[in-house]
Amino acid sequence: MSAGTAAPYEPTARTVPTRNGRRASYDRDLVHSVLDEGWVCHMGFVRDGAPVVLPTLYARVGERLYVHGSTGSRPLRGASGEQGLPVCLTVTLVDGIVLARSAFHHSVNYRSVVVHGTAFRVTDPAELAEALDALVDHSVPGRSRDCRPADAKELAATAVIRLDLREVSAKVRSGGPNDEPEDLGLPHWTGVLPVTTSYGAPVPADDLDPAVPLPDYLAAR
Repeated sequence: MSAGTAAPYEPTARTVPTRNGRRASYDRDLVHSVLDEGWVCHMGFVRDGAPVVLPTLYARVGERLYVHGSTGSRPLRGASGEQGLPVCLTVTLVDGIVLARSAFHHSVNYRSVVVHGTAFRVTDPAELAEALDALVDHSVPGRSRDCRPADAKELAATAVIRLDLREVSAKVRSGGPNDEPEDLGLPHWTGVLPVTTSYGAPVPADDLDPAVPLPDYLAAR
């Protein structure tokens, strides 16, 4: 399907917010755009009866998310069984700080995605290779073709889990402050402070051979 025409995700009891429901969206293209722009997710699960949330790298391939970890990580071990690991995964992008006339109405402009589901460890060699390349390319597209692939020892120490995009929602806050009518005459600056994320100039490693040129995929940033 072309952009904007993909079928939306179906809302569920877990993906319908109890507050600010007008900000919720199940638009597939919006969800994909947020996931593709972010770099770090926070994955929540229950360990020994208590909630745990871990930040980690991820990548999207179609309707799947791949999450990187170590084979010694408890959540990765938990996802190895046939029952998988129930998780809640979130990604948030901050677009601006909203400064209102009142402290109560200060806010943040953001785009976020929440994914509920059961994660499973990737064991198929072909899928694992695709997932690892996607994880490398997620922040810097083209990098997986310009570095040494993982060897057998490194693969043995690396685990990847898969989470299908089925129970998904996005939430967006945009625009200016929502001041109370009686506050509009107050002498306080009000508006939005934009927040952006950008790449800096590449810094070569101290031991890089000067004869190695800067790759095109870095020079173009």
